[in-house]
Amino acid sequence: MLSRAAATVVCMTITDEDCLSETLAFNEQFEAAAPTRPARGKAPSAAALALLRRNRLGGDAPPARLPHGQDRVVEGGVKVRVLVPDHVDGVYLHIHGGGWAFGSADGQDERLWRLAEQARLAVVSVDYRLAPEHPFPAGPDDCEAAARWLVKYAAAEFGTERLLIGGESAGAHLSVVTLLRLRDRHGITGLFRAAHLLFGPYDLSMTPSQRRFGPRQLLSNTDTIRRSYELFTPGMGEEQRRSPEISPLYADLVGLPPARIVVGTEDPLLDDSLFLAQRWQAAGAPAQLGVVAGAMHGFTLFPLTITERELRRERDFLASV
Repeated sequence: MLSRAAATVVCMTITDEDCLSETLAFNEQFEAAAPTRPARGKAPSAAALALLRRNRLGGDAPPARLPHGQDRVVEGGVKVRVLVPDHVDGVYLHIHGGGWAFGSADGQDERLWRLAEQARLAVVSVDYRLAPEHPFPAGPDDCEAAARWLVKYAAAEFGTERLLIGGESAGAHLSVVTLLRLRDRHGITGLFRAAHLLFGPYDLSMTPSQRRFGPRQLLSNTDTIRRSYELFTPGMGEEQRRSPEISPLYADLVGLPPARIVVGTEDPLLDDSLFLAQRWQAAGAPAQLGVVAGAMHGFTLFPLTITERELRRERDFLASV
């Protein structure tokens, strides 16, 4: 069913083809440098996991923490990082990526502060608990709690009830899971006006593109994805991972807000975005699908022309919805 459904969205305009030579050259350089990076296809040692968590995603240096960010603990004991510009027209609940096992709320201060200022958004980034110490459902529980806190207190805290949600990779997955939990557990729909979903995994039993991608040493490949699922949902088989609570591609998507869904052509999660966009539209909500020529998983982490363009498109979408 999913493969037939995808046929209706595969005929899309692929963006940024004029940057293809730059993008593919970067991919080649990234692959060539693979031996210098911690191996993610195997069970990480404590030292390797600590290194991945200390450094910025996709890089080899710690992220820069800006003085604009404020670390807080909100209702339910969930840690968040808050960045508030001078002018606020909405609140963006951001959920970071990192395979549910690394990444942090303060790992993208520079990018999120620029988004906050340019889109006039208060940004609340969730520092959800990480696997393997805290496997499913700990991370989703924290994101759900942060979203419910915003529903209750955004007006008092930030002077607006205009709420948006989104994230990258595992954060995109958790964003959809959070919207579904708000709807199914609390009857909350319509309060989050839009979702911005960058290269997320939406079928943790593995879509065809995940299985076929193979061992290419880009930011993610078949082995690293499978290992991430094992860390996040230990002891579960493929059939259990098809549960709508874990794989939102199998959920009823009725009542979700407009979405912008983005993925690159060289991403093992390509099918996930194609399939999700079709199902999102079929459920009755608008879904913009952006497919970036030559882009690998996590491409917005790197200094590329397509990164600047994509961050601009993200800003324009979140500012205008």
